[in-house]
Amino acid sequence: MSSNQRFLALDVFRGLTICLMIIVNTSGDGSLTFAPLQHAKWNGFTPTDLVFPSFLFAVGNAMSFVMLKWEQKTRAEVLGKICKRTLIIFLLGFLMYWFPFFNNDEGHWSLSPISHTRILGVLQRIALCYFFASLLVYFLKRKTVIVISIGLLLLYWGICFWFGDPNDPLSLLGNAGLKFDLWLMGENHLYHGEGVAFDPEGWLSTLPAIVNVVAGYFVGMHVQKSGKTYEGITKLILAGFVLVIIAYFWNFIFPINKKLWTSSFVLQTVGLDCMILGAVIYLIDMKQKTRWAGFFEIAGKNPLTVYLVSELLVTVLYMINIGDKSLFSWIYQNIFNHVGDYWSALLFAVCYMLLCWSVGYWMDKKKIYLRV
Repeated sequence: MSSNQRFLALDVFRGLTICLMIIVNTSGDGSLTFAPLQHAKWNGFTPTDLVFPSFLFAVGNAMSFVMLKWEQKTRAEVLGKICKRTLIIFLLGFLMYWFPFFNNDEGHWSLSPISHTRILGVLQRIALCYFFASLLVYFLKRKTVIVISIGLLLLYWGICFWFGDPNDPLSLLGNAGLKFDLWLMGENHLYHGEGVAFDPEGWLSTLPAIVNVVAGYFVGMHVQKSGKTYEGITKLILAGFVLVIIAYFWNFIFPINKKLWTSSFVLQTVGLDCMILGAVIYLIDMKQKTRWAGFFEIAGKNPLTVYLVSELLVTVLYMINIGDKSLFSWIYQNIFNHVGDYWSALLFAVCYMLLCWSVGYWMDKKKIYLRV
């Protein structure tokens, strides 16, 4: 399998993830969103819950191709690149949540207090998982990394029950992750989208999320070694199926939960990603059906830029008011809200995704590919 073909499949997989992420994040009306495009309220699983872990999986997949370059560099150079990339991605995530940096209180502008800015989040989790996964695969042997990964899943399982609320250790207010985040950062630095201070990208739940990246790395290595063979694709899909089955039974004692990022959730998402990536590779590299892939490849070439544009632009749309409505709500109500509630919300999200995708299209035409 050529380098270009391998990266085409990876770009398409990443592009699929980014496009779906934008759609589920920017519904025209969150209360009128189709159920599959909403996260599970707590325990359980929806297609939307697969989006974020799939991006972590893709990060690990990309690492497997970079590893060949790392072998030609000194240890200091590799560590420098890992630390630099980690810091940049983490800082971008932090600044994204702080944006627009100023508050307008009845015509008076003031700097948004950093004391009330969310510290962790999507990009921050990507940065932390990339950092630890990179160190594991760079310094340790394959078997050792696998043992540590299994250990992380089991350790997190134990922490959740040992340190969570004795009566309900996996509840929103009784889980060990929330207790640790409150102790370390305080509620002002946490996400409040659940109606209370609780961060779904908290410190403790980052431990099992590292395994999503490690799994993506090993899958990438497998793809490079197996090539365009039915045997290689079959092994990948079967491995994914086995992981989903294990997750199903583990779910009975450690429920699949995206917001807690439970160990069963890790196995569920890694298993599904293996099967989906196997299908993408089969279509692109073995059946040579690539006409459909170009759209997603564009988003996959500049995933960080497209994602940042989607998050920052929606903030700007909410900042600008037309009458008593934000520009975001005004556009939805006056342009899209005419084809039925649920379909209107979906149409708005798809059009917004296409707008963000167009930025990636322009960058691709100009051969601009931002890497950190």
